[in-house]
Amino acid sequence: MPKQKSHSGMGKRVKVTGSGKIMRQQAGLRHRLEVKSSKETRDLSRSVEVSKADLPRVKKLLGR
Repeated sequence: MPKQKSHSGMGKRVKVTGSGKIMRQQAGLRHRLEVKSSKETRDLSRSVEVSKADLPRVKKLLGR
C-alpha cells in the first residue's frame, strides 16, 4: 500500500512548532483595514494555535 500524501494546501496554511503545536494565521487582515484600529490589526497579525475541535481534521490532512 502506498504512503498517504499530505494535503499540500493545509501544509501552506499551518506551521508545526518544535513542541508540536499547530499554529495558524488569523482571518480578517486582508481588507477594510482603514476601519480597524491599530490594536485590532496588531492582534490579528499574530499566529494562534489551531482550536481543539479542528485538531483531528488538520492532523489528518497533514498526515500526522
